[in-house]
Amino acid sequence: MGAGLSLKTSAALYEQAKSFLPGGSTRATLFRKPHPFYVSHGEGAYIWDADGNRYLDLANNFMSLIHGHANPRIIEAVSAQLARGTCFSMSTESEIAMSAALQERAPSFERICFANTGTEAVLFALKAARAYTGRTLVAKVEGCYHGLSDFAEVSVAPEPDAWGETAPASVPYSIGAPQAVLDNVVVLPFNDLEKALSVLNDVGDRLACVLVDPVPSRAGLAPAQADYLQGLRDFCTRSGALLIFDQVMSFRLAYGGVEEYFGVTPDLSCLGKIIGGGFPIGALAGRVDVMDVFNPESGRPKVFFGGTFAANPISMTAGLVALDLYGRQEVAHTNALGDRLRDEMNEWMRASGIEACVTGAGSLFKFHLGRSEVRDYRSAWVDVAQRKVTADFVDALATRGFHIIPSGLGCLSTAVTPEDIDAMIEASKEALRSMH
Repeated sequence: MGAGLSLKTSAALYEQAKSFLPGGSTRATLFRKPHPFYVSHGEGAYIWDADGNRYLDLANNFMSLIHGHANPRIIEAVSAQLARGTCFSMSTESEIAMSAALQERAPSFERICFANTGTEAVLFALKAARAYTGRTLVAKVEGCYHGLSDFAEVSVAPEPDAWGETAPASVPYSIGAPQAVLDNVVVLPFNDLEKALSVLNDVGDRLACVLVDPVPSRAGLAPAQADYLQGLRDFCTRSGALLIFDQVMSFRLAYGGVEEYFGVTPDLSCLGKIIGGGFPIGALAGRVDVMDVFNPESGRPKVFFGGTFAANPISMTAGLVALDLYGRQEVAHTNALGDRLRDEMNEWMRASGIEACVTGAGSLFKFHLGRSEVRDYRSAWVDVAQRKVTADFVDALATRGFHIIPSGLGCLSTAVTPEDIDAMIEASKEALRSMH
């Protein structure tokens, strides 16, 4: 943990937590040595920890808070809905309004179903693809994170000795993953269309879908190349497989999401994070004929879609306001700030002779230390020693009042100002100088 921060309260809270929670935390992603930070409250672009330290929040609960903390309009709308009730065993008008708002943004969102998390959205997408095509095999990209369902987490974080040589291997992430799961997932390299098509052509008539995140966080946050995505689109069209875009994180890149940003249209899209306005949400959107596998009008649907809190009016209400506040002007503004952060840091690091780079797109960024270029999971992979260097950098930023995700990943909210970006750039330079 960075020197100069008083974290006595966070340390004490962690000691309490270890008596109740495995490793002291429900979310493993929050752990950092020697203990996690404990937050007190947030407002706009800033958060305060339990010890009173203030940080510019560039993590935003893992990219879910597009408007920062405690946005007044979201609070007002949710407070009014709380007084009317939190959830019901009946449908609400808010579900209709929310789906209409999403459909207006992206032509491919012909029908929409709501879930509670991005993990669920991906799970239902894979079920839909199997039901629609009558096939069982799934293709996903090496190093891409799509939540914690069995098929989605294959080859999320393979080690070099398990990568595979001619083609990426199907590697389990969680201990105990059934062999049947691994046998039904083929893994593609990212941003290498020729090698990806070689894998796909071998299994074309058995493939239900190709699942891809166009800006994969764990695969380096390097944007997909346009010809790579178009090549996957063309293959799916030829083979009858479905193309699924995981937009849980990347929908923020454009008003109409990934299909607008890259100019490639998927059959299904998985959504989450920013569309919930700070509340739990997931969504699956796509073509009418594919989404009809969930249609109960003629009896039992091919795939059951449901959940006790799915489409609850709190998430729908907050999400509707969040979308309304994230118009084309706001998208362009946050993307421009992200471009500036990446461009200025990359230019400065090159001029300073520091082997590092910042990847990303729009309002998303990721620092890579010891890497001057990253294009896929393998070029982004770091060993234990290099992970320690990243952790030291993240701690050095925290000491200076800037909070990013421990992997070096960050994002901007609409609450961030150009002056905040100035300060982040200077703090990043200071942190890197202190380490060299």
